[in-house]
Amino acid sequence: MTQGVVDQQLAGPAGTTSTTTQYVYFFGDGKADGNGRMKDVLGGKGAGLAEMTNAGLPVPPGFTIQTEACREYMRGKVSPQIDVETHAALARLEKLQGQKLGTGENPLLVSVRSGAKFSMPGMMDTILNLGLNDKAVEALAKRTDNPRFAYDSYRRLIQMFGDVVLDVPKKKFEHIFDSIKLREKVKFDYELQPKALQDIIAEYKKLVRKETGKDFPQGPLDQLVQARDAVFRSWNNDRAKTYRRINHIDDWLGTAVNVQAMVFGNLGENSGTGVGFTRNPATGEHVFFGEYLMNAQGEDVVSGVRTPLSISELERAMPKVYDHLKAITWKMEKHYRDMQDFEFTIQDGKLYMLQTRNGKRTGLAAVRVAIDMVREGLITQEEAIFRVEPNQLYDFLVPRLVEKGEKIEVLATGLPASPGAAVGQIVFTAEDAVKYHQNGAYRTIILVRGETTPEDIAGMEVAAGILTSRGGMTSHAAVVTRGMGKCCVAGAGDCVVDENAKELRVKGHTYKQGDWISLDGTTGRVIAGQLKTLPAQPDDQDLVKFMSWVDPLRKLNIRANADIPRDAKQARLFGAEGIGLCRTEHMFFAEDRIGHVRAMILANNEKDRRDALKKLLPMQRADFVGLFKAMESLPVTIRLLDPPLHEFLPKREELLVEIQHLEDTKPRSPRLKELRPLLARVEELHEMNPMLGLRGCRLGITFPEITEMQARAILEAAVAVKLKGGDPHVEIMIPLIGSIEEMRHQATIIRRIAADVFKEKGESVDYMVGTMIELPRAALTADQIAEEAEFFSFGTNDLTQTTYGISRDDINNFLPAYLKAGIFKHDPFATLDQAGVGSLVKMATAKGRNTRGNLKVGICGEHGGDPESVKFCHKIGLNYVSCSPFRLLTARLAAAQAAVEESTGTSHTNK
Repeated sequence: MTQGVVDQQLAGPAGTTSTTTQYVYFFGDGKADGNGRMKDVLGGKGAGLAEMTNAGLPVPPGFTIQTEACREYMRGKVSPQIDVETHAALARLEKLQGQKLGTGENPLLVSVRSGAKFSMPGMMDTILNLGLNDKAVEALAKRTDNPRFAYDSYRRLIQMFGDVVLDVPKKKFEHIFDSIKLREKVKFDYELQPKALQDIIAEYKKLVRKETGKDFPQGPLDQLVQARDAVFRSWNNDRAKTYRRINHIDDWLGTAVNVQAMVFGNLGENSGTGVGFTRNPATGEHVFFGEYLMNAQGEDVVSGVRTPLSISELERAMPKVYDHLKAITWKMEKHYRDMQDFEFTIQDGKLYMLQTRNGKRTGLAAVRVAIDMVREGLITQEEAIFRVEPNQLYDFLVPRLVEKGEKIEVLATGLPASPGAAVGQIVFTAEDAVKYHQNGAYRTIILVRGETTPEDIAGMEVAAGILTSRGGMTSHAAVVTRGMGKCCVAGAGDCVVDENAKELRVKGHTYKQGDWISLDGTTGRVIAGQLKTLPAQPDDQDLVKFMSWVDPLRKLNIRANADIPRDAKQARLFGAEGIGLCRTEHMFFAEDRIGHVRAMILANNEKDRRDALKKLLPMQRADFVGLFKAMESLPVTIRLLDPPLHEFLPKREELLVEIQHLEDTKPRSPRLKELRPLLARVEELHEMNPMLGLRGCRLGITFPEITEMQARAILEAAVAVKLKGGDPHVEIMIPLIGSIEEMRHQATIIRRIAADVFKEKGESVDYMVGTMIELPRAALTADQIAEEAEFFSFGTNDLTQTTYGISRDDINNFLPAYLKAGIFKHDPFATLDQAGVGSLVKMATAKGRNTRGNLKVGICGEHGGDPESVKFCHKIGLNYVSCSPFRLLTARLAAAQAAVEESTGTSHTNK
């Protein structure tokens, strides 16, 4: 940095700034230094413009108002020094250009653009052609001898300024514009003649007066101040806040404002504008990639109003400009050692660079670019792992929608509960899903429900994707589909699901059974009709090589949540180092065993209950044999039965309806004799709050025979596998423990059964007894519980529920309001609340290890696959995280990044 002193403080509302703060930097006076300090100050765009200027590249001159000014604006206390420095920088720009802003025979015009530290493409606002007014437009027309260009520039300013600064709805300007195009019988904007553009300007000014009560501002300095403040405000528009939340960007970083002399791509057929990448952002291929338009401004390229040309066409049309552009951008790529996303303008055949920044790319492209850049000697393998965002690795594991060239109608947007794409025909019940799958009536199926229940598992199994109108990121549908690797959009509140009428009503459409829809579980979109999909690429050679660089760097072990052998085998393919959570209840919903489970629940004495459990024993044992074989010598953690018993029974309302119908139509039906006691038991088991009722270890304590059967099934399976040459490592996990007494009660049963099994079989296996920490009391008394528990696994879904007092299935009723108000930065069921729930995890780990030094500790909630949560688990010293198979790659990369950041003491960010 060659001018001024920066005292940079990323303060919140109570923060203060040193009197030595320099607020405004002329391009070239501020540099992006090696530690990224000037990027904090100038923002990514401002730092890039400064560096390009210093490198002698053709950058239109200008200045950057730094991010601290934005933070002051947000705090409501703006230093008058900002205006002083802005006016001084403007005077310097005017002298350099030999022009005055918006005045004189050759008026200076500027663009006013946002530019945060991290790239947020399209999230904040821009104003072009600033400085034009009724006098300046005539001077510009005369100076350029091109009235059409001058009036076109003015109408663009009024529209952008009106929308961004004055809050006049954009669609009202577009209505005027389209009406006059229709009147003039032209298809393209550039076909409008000066008189028509003057008419548009007049109508635009009338609209501004009508909507705001004031005339469009004619003072250039007034325009500049209003535009600057509008860009500051755009930092907190809804789309920018949502983008920051999704990408974990601090709300108090603020944006810089870049004021730059305009160059004009709409000056005629020898002028143009475009955007491009130094490599293909979709595939990573090392080819020059982009689009451009002649006689256009930047907004035209991205707005879709005109169809842009491939940048390869520029080589034929203007070969010297093309070669110059290619040389500059590849020079910038080598300088930044990353793929560049650039913007350029051609004015009268001369090239100008408006921006360069690290380019956004797909997961497939990110991995390929990282590998190629290592091969090219631009970066090291260790640096390469930070060129890929952990969540981008989803792209290799799930199918994707083909959208290019397709007309997309988004019907609704829900929660991206499980990534990937699914295209199929709608069904509304699990029974219908199974039926239509078995008889081949529907090729692919989308199961549409208000919400799913465990009883829907058979239908979920055969469906390509699941759509629910209710539920959150950790709802039943979300958790199960992630484990299956199926696409799921949950909580799509605009969808009205009428399961009785078998109708889905959304956005004025009514979809019936058999109609086609498409789901994008990565973005949460519900799309009309039948799109095409691209298959997953889990065996991609670039991915295999990239992960071979990742794994040696991490310290955390990565396990999978898997309930059946098929899921376990899938998990191993994706690199699982064990099973961190096997939910035994999912085994009970199979068609051949649900009857025995219900018989056990309906039993009113221990003998009948044991008889039912005896029939379940060989089935569970076979399941566990399959798991142990699939995982070979890797550890397998099996959680004993956890959910409330009523979940295995039909719903009370459905029973009442069926009983009433039979009483009215077939009062002597034998079915009534079955249904009445079933209803009585359902009502007996009914709880006001079943998630805090008879479940988890409370079931095993109330009915010890359930724990006995499950322990026997697990241990007999392990012994059977060992006797055939296997090497099973068993971890039996007791759920919902809240006290040492509960832990001791259940652990005693398990150890007694183990002794019995080993004696009967004449063989023993290594096994551990531990617990799932999912209640605050368990965390608070972890030192006591560790006297009995040999391992802890944090069930962070329930721990979040019980810490916040929020139902994970109902959070979506108010989550949008909380996110909008900034009360929550993220869904606490998607990203671990480190300050609250995380503190309990950290404390319980320390207390448990204080009692038992070799205590193994992990987490197995949905947070185990969230990158920020994985990094927290590394930081506090857990042994492993466990997640759904389709999040394993994400967790492996996040763990490696956390380890490298810890060892180097630096934070790498590629947002």
